[in-house]
Amino acid sequence: VQLVQSGGGLVQPGGSLRLSCAAAGSTFRESATKWYRQVPGKEREWVASISPGGKQTNYANSVKGRFTLSRDNGENTVHLQMNNLRVEDTAVYYCNTGSSWGQGTQVTVSS
Repeated sequence: VQLVQSGGGLVQPGGSLRLSCAAAGSTFRESATKWYRQVPGKEREWVASISPGGKQTNYANSVKGRFTLSRDNGENTVHLQMNNLRVEDTAVYYCNTGSSWGQGTQVTVSS
């Protein structure tokens, strides 16, 4: 499965961004999709997961209540809505399903 990410960018603290992960391949709908983030010099950190059907989501404590995952299996796309962003959310974000990874998207939260 090939994953292509979009979204991200620069936002002020308290702002919002939406990341998208679009997949080519029908198996995308059969697997959970996860988001991770990584800051230079640190290990990649799990952020959130969504079940194949989209009814179950899980979030890291650091983003719970601020980030929301959703998926549109008709469009083979998963969205990560990020609200009330903080400086510490600054990272490169990656989507993942199975052994496939997106290309990474920079999110920078800064005043």
